[in-house]
Amino acid sequence: MGGGTAGWMTATYLKEAFGERVDVTLVESRRVGTIGVGEATFSTVRHFFDYLGLDEREWMPECSASYKLAIRFEDWRRKGHHFYHPFERLRVADGFTMADWWLRLGDGGEDFDRHVYLTPTMCENNLSPRLLDGSLFVSNLDGSLGRSTLDEQRAQFPYAYHFDADLLAKFLAKYGVKRGVRHVVDDVVEIGQDERGWVSHVTTKESGELCGDLFVDCTGFRGVLINQTLGERFTSFQDVLPNNRAVALRVPREGEAARTMRPYTTATAMDAGWIWTIPLYGRNGHGYVYSDEFCSPEEAERTLRAKVAPGQDELEANHIRMRIGRNERSWVNNVVAIGLSSGFVEPLESTGIFFIQHGIEQLVKHFPDERWDPRLADAYNTKVAHVIDGVKEFLVLHYRATERDDTPYWKETKLRAIPAGLAPRLEHARSLLIDESVMYPHYHGFEPYSWITMALGLGLEPEHPRPALAHIDPANAKAELARLAAEAEELVENLPTCYEYIHSINS
Repeated sequence: MGGGTAGWMTATYLKEAFGERVDVTLVESRRVGTIGVGEATFSTVRHFFDYLGLDEREWMPECSASYKLAIRFEDWRRKGHHFYHPFERLRVADGFTMADWWLRLGDGGEDFDRHVYLTPTMCENNLSPRLLDGSLFVSNLDGSLGRSTLDEQRAQFPYAYHFDADLLAKFLAKYGVKRGVRHVVDDVVEIGQDERGWVSHVTTKESGELCGDLFVDCTGFRGVLINQTLGERFTSFQDVLPNNRAVALRVPREGEAARTMRPYTTATAMDAGWIWTIPLYGRNGHGYVYSDEFCSPEEAERTLRAKVAPGQDELEANHIRMRIGRNERSWVNNVVAIGLSSGFVEPLESTGIFFIQHGIEQLVKHFPDERWDPRLADAYNTKVAHVIDGVKEFLVLHYRATERDDTPYWKETKLRAIPAGLAPRLEHARSLLIDESVMYPHYHGFEPYSWITMALGLGLEPEHPRPALAHIDPANAKAELARLAAEAEELVENLPTCYEYIHSINS
């Protein structure tokens, strides 16, 4: 129940997984719009497209899609400072990461990311991760993953995507219907339940009753099945995360600006939140994510327009009230909530579509039979809760580690509650870089390099380098840093710009 990205990703994936053995129906209303905020993704979304057998050149042009190599954080540490959070693991020399070696050998500057990663150089030069012949700049990672899942992620793929979420939903709708998904466009007027309280059917205005065994709630923040019908308790994260609203604009790129396609998401800190910039083919998506304790919707819209679309008052603004938190259980009885109806933090690390993908994969792994073994639902709920709670911790790190305290909003981010597990991790980061033994222990999509990058980029770094490094010959580390610099220079010489490559597959 519900279309959009969550509904159509779920319907197409289930149909691909189970084929004719399972009948899949998607019902959506023409009158209910989609949120459409999630236009940036994780690199792991590649598993989803490969599972469906979709080649980039097939779906990207249909969805105004482009590449995302990183997130560029502007003005988070302080105004005028920026750093990149890339899709790139840290290299190692003599058993220690290059971040450790940078703390030992660096010049005391704050641009560590440009020295220990290749990606920032690619971003600064607006480079594509693919050559014009379609080959990936990292040859050993090219090729299809086939029907693989997040659990099989071994190597770090170097990019994710930006795309128009509405166009992706339409593309997947056509794809799904061709493969046997029944598509009902109608208004649901009643939810039927049996004597156990399980959902038995939904009644639509024109198509009558739609019966089923398993119901997937993709109705967004409304949670029509999971919350409104079954009454599942929603736990808010507002005690630790400040933002609860957003306003979005779609801004065309025309003329020379159309050729400037940045291969990264930008998150720019503002007085009462932050602004995203997501470059698509032909336009940018922009949005101001903020707390209504410190900024009104009218003020947020004025601020966003002034920054990203001055003089373009004709552009329609989309105001969104975000429900920040998660259901205690995303699977209750015979209803599974996926997407915003399950849980949401905020768009800061592009986790919305990742939550959808993870929820779908786990539903396939825990798919029930006529026995409805409750342990399947219990295991599903545990995994989904771990992922959302882990991302919550990681996002709170962004607000706790930053040096910003120059407005009431940024002062407040330091005064809010902190998840119990995060406090010792932050304390650890003042002495040693965060590693897998210290970070959030359950799978949540982020690896140690992400925790390290955000801590160092925001200004939370160890007071001293690891003492052991003073007793190890740094020759290998210096050679690796030199190799990184040389490789980055070679990429600048050989790779096309992101616009050049994306334009070539759209022509």
